[in-house]
Order: sequence, then C-alpha cells, then structure tokens
Amino acid sequence: EKQVFQLRAHMYQARSLFAADSSGLSDPFARVFFISQSQCTEVLNETLCPTWDQLLVFDNVELYGEAHEMRDDPPIIVIEIYDQDTVGKADFMGRTFAKPVVKMSDEHYCPPRFPPQLEYYQIYRGNSTAGDLLAAFELLQIGPGGKSDLPPIDGPTDMDRGPILPVPLGIRPVLSKYRVEVIALEHPVFMFSIVWGKRACPRTSHSPHPALHNQHTFASQDLPENELLHPPLNIRVVDCRAFGRYTLVGSHAVSSLRKFIYRPPDKKAQHWNMTG
Repeated sequence: EKQVFQLRAHMYQARSLFAADSSGLSDPFARVFFISQSQCTEVLNETLCPTWDQLLVFDNVELYGEAHEMRDDPPIIVIEIYDQDTVGKADFMGRTFAKPVVKMSDEHYCPPRFPPQLEYYQIYRGNSTAGDLLAAFELLQIGPGGKSDLPPIDGPTDMDRGPILPVPLGIRPVLSKYRVEVIALEHPVFMFSIVWGKRACPRTSHSPHPALHNQHTFASQDLPENELLHPPLNIRVVDCRAFGRYTLVGSHAVSSLRKFIYRPPDKKAQHWNMTG
C-alpha cells in the first residue's frame, strides 16, 4: 500500500570536520538524501564546526509497504558533507547514515518518542572517521486530513535568514552565553586564531622583539547549556608573509572544554551561607 509522509531533517551542527582548504578551515554544507529527494543546508564559511541550525522539510514522500513495516524499519537517510569551492565543484568530505523516528497518523505527537532528540552520527570518509553530525530526523505520516494534521513547527523565527527554517523549539538545545579567553605565548611573526563554531578571533603581533610574549584573546558565543553538545575549540597558527600572504603552520583542536569551564558563584547562595 502507498503511504505518504513528510520528512523533517533537523540539521543542527557538525564538529571536528577535516580541513579541506589550505587555510586549515573548510566551507562546509550538508546534503540530505531520502528516497528520490535531496536538499542542502546553507554554506558556512571558514569553520570546522558549522552550526547550521536548519530544518529541511521533505514533502509528499511516497513509500510502499505495510504501515507497521514503515514504523519499525523505515528507509535509510544518507547525509553527505561537502566543502564549497569558489571555483569548480564541491569537495566531498564525508558521509553518514541515519534512520528517522516514525510517527503514523493515528499516533499522538508526545513524549517519550516525540519530539525527537538530537543525536551524534559518526561521519566517515572511506574507512576513516571524519567528524560528527548533530541532528534529529522524524518521518510523519500524512493522514486523511492532509498536512493540517501534522504537528506544527514551533519557532523560533529568524527574519534575517529568509526562507531558511531554524531547528524548532523542543529539539534545538537551550543556549547560554559563553566567553572563551585564551592567553598564549606567541612568536612575533606568527598569527594565531581561535575558531569556535562560526567565530574566528585572530590576533597578530608585529613586535620588534624576538622574545615570546603573552597574547590575550577572547570570543563570545551562544552555546548549548549541555556541555556534551559544545563544539571543539580549534586553534590555528599561520605565518604572516609579505604582500598579505598567510601560510598555515599548524593547528590543534581542544575537543572538550569541560575542565576549563568557570561558573560564577550564586550570590544568593553565598549570602545565605554567610547569614545562616
């Protein structure tokens, strides 16, 4: 029997992608394939941890089979990551696979199965690992009432992004403001940059003194309150050459910032301890 569905691909973030460009970064986007349809996320420039925060909706997906088969064993979703080049075709960076959570038209959209939770999917390039994708996928059957019976897509909305839909509330993580501060020993002819999600904070030194010296930089960004969802901190060092040319010297990724996190003490708790 023919069953009609809507697929919702909640593409939140990827992390630890490999550097496809000589700059030590990439311009990644994701392409999602399901049955005979495919869609792409937007391209994010110069990052190894893109936060797309984008919902891709596949309408009128036709599948054939028994309803219980569709629910228990839905088709595989293929997700491929590419690096967008200014000239020529995009470069393949890796691939992963996922199965959607299926809701039949006679089921309620409620916990514990819905809304689906973001999961990490391992990205592979050949036999090698090539990063992780943080996403969620749901396949919703369209019943006799049509799309009006589907669960609504609950904001937030972003007018600056035009037709791009963000990941809905209830699926996207709760965000808080974080600020990373780095004090580094820097050679005067080198420049280092801190790349955290979409942010890059370069610092360059032109000191005539050959000795190493302290360099302080920082970056602020909204990140998930769940520390397991934090992207890595990527540090690049480039050689600043004549005529504005830069050559990558090396890079390093701090995979987890958990041990570096500082939380200011609760003033109310402090006051209670002092007065109690």
